[in-house]
Amino acid sequence: MMTVPNLGANATRETPAQRHTIHLRDIDRGVALTALALLLLGLVTLYAASYYNAQDTGSALSEVYSQLMGVAVGAAGMALMLRIDYHDLRRPWVCGGLLGLSFLLLILVAIPGVGKLLNGSRRWLRLGPVSFQPSELAKYAMILYLARALSQRTRDVTRLFTGLIPLFILPGAMFLLILLQPNLSTAGSILIVTAVMVMLAGARWLHLGLIGAGGLAVGTFYALSEDYRRARLMSFRDPFAYMTNEGYQLSQSLLAFGSGGLFGMGLGMGRQKLAFLPYPESDFIFAVVGEDVGFVGCVAILAVFAAFIFFGLRVAIRCPDRFGSLLAGGITCMIGVQCVLNVAVVIGMMPTTGLPLPFFSAGGTSISILMCAVAILMNISCEKTGL
Repeated sequence: MMTVPNLGANATRETPAQRHTIHLRDIDRGVALTALALLLLGLVTLYAASYYNAQDTGSALSEVYSQLMGVAVGAAGMALMLRIDYHDLRRPWVCGGLLGLSFLLLILVAIPGVGKLLNGSRRWLRLGPVSFQPSELAKYAMILYLARALSQRTRDVTRLFTGLIPLFILPGAMFLLILLQPNLSTAGSILIVTAVMVMLAGARWLHLGLIGAGGLAVGTFYALSEDYRRARLMSFRDPFAYMTNEGYQLSQSLLAFGSGGLFGMGLGMGRQKLAFLPYPESDFIFAVVGEDVGFVGCVAILAVFAAFIFFGLRVAIRCPDRFGSLLAGGITCMIGVQCVLNVAVVIGMMPTTGLPLPFFSAGGTSISILMCAVAILMNISCEKTGL
């Protein structure tokens, strides 16, 4: 099991000696190159997935232009994140401010008439021409809060009731707010990453197992408590038996993978995105990958994701201070968990839920926040180590 550094008092004290200067040559090249590769591959795939439906807006590149605007905002955010000292992110006003803002936005989006309703879900807030998902900010705000909390000397995660359970209170509250949208996959990813971070901080497996069993019981009750959720669960088991309703999207996704075969039909040549597969540019964009570039292309893209996760975890292991190590591990795990859950849904291994594929799915706010998170990871990689 990967463990994070525990430097005692030095892990929580902010001194000038802890400050570091960012030089481009110091940034972990593995993180930088794999992130850049995923970003470029995502833009190419987004065009292939969206050009047909985007023509209704007057331009086949409209989705790509929107994504590029998010990339531009993300690039500006990256420049800022690389200029600051990541130790400053653990200041109470930074952690508390981002967490408080996230909860406020999640509450607003749950209010009818304030949150934007689309396809039966209320996940977006609109500010003029711009729509964004508060849950995208909330995910990384929670990671920052947990990294700070777990790096405190007074926090003993080996104690169940006084150390571990209190850490799940705020993630649990965020889980419930996001569940109201409803968005089980995003809400679940927050709890999964919380569990991973406390595990890295030294929590006992028995305690994590007890909490996991409780979470599984809640999730099962939620999935079976409404007729439409039970129907969605049944459609996941046999989507072709429910092609006229709940199983339609997953059925079209599986047809896309079947059509792609080993090497695919060629970039942009797949047919399922031609008004068959709903929203191919967002949650089910990996199905477009499967049809266009086949099994080989899917494995290649997943290999780049795996390489990014490897390099991100290497940054976490090498970071000499506990806060930076936990923050890097949390960011990396969140991206990895999102990738695994999205692909599992698209290939029919999990019930259909709305969770974007990092770097690939359309969403200007999502890509800009993701790029800022990657910049923090790069920032941490510049911390001098003895390794």
